[in-house]
Amino acid sequence: MKIISNPGEQKWAKLTGRPKTNQTKLMDTVNKIFYDIHKKGDRAVKKYSRQFDGFDNDTFLVDNETIQAAASGLSEQLKQAIGLAKANIGKFHLSQQLTEAKTETSPGVMCWREARPIERIGIYVPGGSAPLFSTVLMLAVPARIAGCKEIVLCTPPDKDGNIHPAILYAAQTAGVTQLFAVGGIQAIAAMAFGTETIPKVDKIFGPGNQYVMAAKHAAQYYGTAIDMPAGPSEVLVIADETCRPSFVAADLLSQAEHGPDSQVIFLSNNKKILKEVNKELTLQLDNLPRKEIAEQALKNSKAIFFNDIATCISFSNRYAPEHLILAVENPVLRSREVTNAGSVFLGNYSCESAGDYASGTNHTLPTGGNAKVYSGVSLDSFVKKITFQQLNEEGISAIGPAVEIMAETETLYAHKNAMTLRLGDVAGKYLSATSTDQTEKE
Repeated sequence: MKIISNPGEQKWAKLTGRPKTNQTKLMDTVNKIFYDIHKKGDRAVKKYSRQFDGFDNDTFLVDNETIQAAASGLSEQLKQAIGLAKANIGKFHLSQQLTEAKTETSPGVMCWREARPIERIGIYVPGGSAPLFSTVLMLAVPARIAGCKEIVLCTPPDKDGNIHPAILYAAQTAGVTQLFAVGGIQAIAAMAFGTETIPKVDKIFGPGNQYVMAAKHAAQYYGTAIDMPAGPSEVLVIADETCRPSFVAADLLSQAEHGPDSQVIFLSNNKKILKEVNKELTLQLDNLPRKEIAEQALKNSKAIFFNDIATCISFSNRYAPEHLILAVENPVLRSREVTNAGSVFLGNYSCESAGDYASGTNHTLPTGGNAKVYSGVSLDSFVKKITFQQLNEEGISAIGPAVEIMAETETLYAHKNAMTLRLGDVAGKYLSATSTDQTEKE
């Protein structure tokens, strides 16, 4: 990686940019496929599955026998690892279940909020160059905890129509209710519209390449919610003289191997560390099976020297990385300066791959600078919050006059009348009660 030394803030906008794709051409492709699937359903899905995945079959639905048989194709060691990851993901997301207290905003006016699960969610799991079965756990486990009734999963098959057994096993253990061998834009469109075979979902989750991400944006336009805008994977590492250069290089490569459009950024206040990490990158790169992919990604990547860690963190906040690693002295203290990041990893032993698989936090995170305004997937992603309010006669008296004058000022007289009638009723009851009391005294 080429080392850039002390770039001024006027250059940060360019340095924090991501690789660009031709969005116009991309969306033309997406819109064409969406139109076909909306009009022709399964027939169009089959057409595009043949075209893009080389898969031709009568049905997309993966039957229970196939899913159940997947376990026999996996080692006990892997199954135990999946079990550990599932348990930790479950623990972390269970901890996010909160019961909110009722609040009396005025005398006799009670307000509160309750969560209700999204009924049917769709999960997209990439399966092309790498079978991301960990994504199944990251999405299906919290969906189950949230109480989602239906969990529909789409993932691309190989040319023989097979899905990696680890994806099938993870789907079975995590509680996926239906699984379809469909990938790419056609999978997102099918879940957005619904076809004869694939049900329409309320919200689509999951990572993917630029085509999948563009399709998710299109799904929003047609009324299906998505987890967040996302794109190619990225990591930003900040390291000082206390770091382990071999660890830093490994973390950078762990993201670079995701895809040629991934991006890694390395920042340090120590030029010697920058050079040592670069040497480690060269050494470790030669041993990677996905070397060519990682090399491509490194072409989009940068190593930058700043005079101090505070400036490194300021640059990182401008970049808003999907993953941020603080391999610095007092990382917890330094983390207080972080304002924009999808997920933060503190210290030399907190590798990003821990979060990708088994620490318990969710690895479905905002990319492309969207961490400035979006959070990663959490339990809240699978529910909607409904507010409730309950007013008694005291409450009507407490806020009624304010509601009347506000509604009248907005010239919404029906709004005013809805309150005026109730105020009159309360006043009538009060007068009646007062009159009764007076009569009894006499």
